[in-house]
This record gives sequence, structure tokens and C-alpha cells, in this order.
Amino acid sequence: MWFALARGIASPLARLIFFPKVIGRKNIPKKGRVLLASNHLAFVDSIVITLVAPRRVSFMAKDEYFTTPGFKGWCMRMFFTAIGAVSVKRGAGAAAQAALDKGLDILESDGAYAVYPEGTRSLDGRLYRGRTGVAWLALQSKAPIVPVALKDTPKLLPKGAKLPRLHRITVQFGEMIEPKPDVNAKSARSRRELTDRVMDAIHEMSGQELAGRYNSPGGKSPLMDKVRDKFRQFTDRTHPTAPDDSTEE
Repeated sequence: MWFALARGIASPLARLIFFPKVIGRKNIPKKGRVLLASNHLAFVDSIVITLVAPRRVSFMAKDEYFTTPGFKGWCMRMFFTAIGAVSVKRGAGAAAQAALDKGLDILESDGAYAVYPEGTRSLDGRLYRGRTGVAWLALQSKAPIVPVALKDTPKLLPKGAKLPRLHRITVQFGEMIEPKPDVNAKSARSRRELTDRVMDAIHEMSGQELAGRYNSPGGKSPLMDKVRDKFRQFTDRTHPTAPDDSTEE
């Protein structure tokens, strides 16, 4: 009920603000489990995907949006609940796995779920290497993946801005990628191969420059970036998740 109400109010208003050009909506099945894997450029990305998709799409959002006290907290909680957000604690290890487990529950209930394989927003507009949580979800749930490419969402809501600006954006839903039914989600090589297929599809649609490494927001040291990349490559091999995997900021 809340989703229908929020969509009925927010969708027409949002279309007046960002004039979305939507490509490939037919690639999203209207029923059954499906995993949407998108590039990530701005805070509004999840809201945009939810409003232009032909069905309800859930996504992970940090738990502060659901636990902030007072009237402001109530407004945030109602809004994010209405648009399909799922509360999670960000982090690595057990926290990251718990976040993916929530997504798995949604998929196994034949829901639609959106993730950002890059793990966090790209502040320089480049497309970063995908983390393998997206493949783990698809292989574990046997859900098909629909790659998504967003364009110009930072111009709609630049980082630090409190209100959106009038600007047209593009949302493209790519052709469905079906995980092989006989592949085990525990296979690090299989997770890596499927993740790379998804990122290749996103890159083809978005046209973004490839960063060639994992996203490390705030990292200013090339040496530390290399250390982080090596660590994340190790976690790809030993664990399906990585720090902050696919969680909306």
C-alpha cells in the first residue's frame, strides 16, 4: 500500500524534475525473482530505478535512515520504506553477509532487488571493478540479472546538494543475463566471471571510462589503493562479499 501510494505521488512529480529517458523496460520481468545490477553515480540512483521500473524494486539502505529519532526520522523511515528500501548495517564480514542475506530472502520470495556491484558511488564518473556479491546473489537464488546503466544522475542531485535540480537523465535496462543453473555460488572463479559479464554489459550501455580497480572512496594514496585492491581481490576468492558491498549510502 505504501509503495503504491508513494509511487502514485512521487513518480509523476519526479518525471517533471528529471524527464527520464527509459530504455529497455521490457527487459525486466513483471513477475518472478530478478536482480538489477546498476552503476552508481548519485544518491538518487535507487529512487530513480524504483520510480521508472515496471514493478516494485527493493534495495539496501543504511540503517540510519530507519533509526533516526524525531519527526525528521519518521519522515525518512516512511519514505524509504515506501520506496522499497531495506535497512542494513554497512560494513565488511558478518555485516556485509547479513546485508546480502536480506537480498537473498527478497529474491527467493520472487521479488526484484537492486544492487551496485561497485559497492559505493563513483565520484569521478568512472566505472569501477565489480565486487562479486552480485554474482553470489544470482547464483545462490538462481535469479536472472538485468544490468542497468544510469546517466546524468549527478547533475540531477550533485553530491552535497539538498534539493534536486531540473535535468534530464537516462536509465537503460539491458538484456537479461541468466546464471548457469549448474554453477555453485561457492566457486570464486564463477562469481568473478559472472560479475565481469555484468560489468561489461553496464560498461557497454553507460560508455563510462573504466577505472580498472575497485572503488575506494576517500582514498588519496595510490599505494593504499593498491593495498585495498589486493585485499578485495583476496576477499573475492575467499568470501562472496566485500566491504560496503552494494549498500546505498
